[in-house]
Amino acid sequence: MATSSVTPDKDAVEAEVFIAAPPERVFQAITDPNQMPLWWGQEGLYRVTKWKADLRPGGKWQSDGVGADGTSFRVEGEYLEIDRPRLLVHTWVASYSGTLKTVVRWELEPREVHGLQHPGPKKVGTGTFVKIRHQGFAGNPAQAKSHGDGWIRVLGWMQSFLEQGKTIDTRGS
Repeated sequence: MATSSVTPDKDAVEAEVFIAAPPERVFQAITDPNQMPLWWGQEGLYRVTKWKADLRPGGKWQSDGVGADGTSFRVEGEYLEIDRPRLLVHTWVASYSGTLKTVVRWELEPREVHGLQHPGPKKVGTGTFVKIRHQGFAGNPAQAKSHGDGWIRVLGWMQSFLEQGKTIDTRGS
């Protein structure tokens, strides 16, 4: 289950989740333009319809989507740091947030997955502890809270996609 919190200074949101998939697979899910529209969103809420990415420091990315009421939105930014498959840092400028420009830092830490059905510490694969720090909300605590709630949803959708193969259309609301 994903969690999030707003830092005491109200400048950043920190969110995290464990996903039973290796870091490389998680990295693909957050950078591959063909995968992102499959899982980022929920029927009746909002959904990404198109994703473009030039995955290199200084490269641009852009996400287009539609809200539940049919209103289009865009989120875009620039990649600042890439250390595949452990780190991705990029700017975030959303059409629904006015001129607010923030920075998202994804940290993907490999963790061993142990089988629950087997006695003892039998390793069955590698999972990923995903930690997000989305900062730049100083002076805008409502946006920080809204994004914190959003990151819980996004991490849950990604977890469902990577662990169970569920997409926006097969997951339900």
